[in-house]
Amino acid sequence: MATVDECRVALRKLGEQFDELDRESRSRHVVERSISCHISDLQVTFYGHIHHGGLGPFDDLPPGDGRRADVKLTIGSDDLVSLVNGELDMGRAVFGGKVKIDASFGDLLRLRKLL
Repeated sequence: MATVDECRVALRKLGEQFDELDRESRSRHVVERSISCHISDLQVTFYGHIHHGGLGPFDDLPPGDGRRADVKLTIGSDDLVSLVNGELDMGRAVFGGKVKIDASFGDLLRLRKLL
């Protein structure tokens, strides 16, 4: 089981990988959304944003406005680290039940283009 700090590093790295996407893809598929990433085996949730400028930063504290996240991910700590390191395919992880995504249909279609 990965630690909370390893998950923080993985989410930071995910943001860096997102920054590598070309601007055209981001402008076509990114809509500003709030994101929560619940690490199921650690019982910790990180909160962040996806926007045209990037992904994140992720924080342990929920947004102060009390709103729920637009996109909610649930994943195990080891699976998060494996996903970010390219050892786990996102599509297989979702269809295999390792990653759960709670989002609108439109958001799911946009995210599919970015992952």
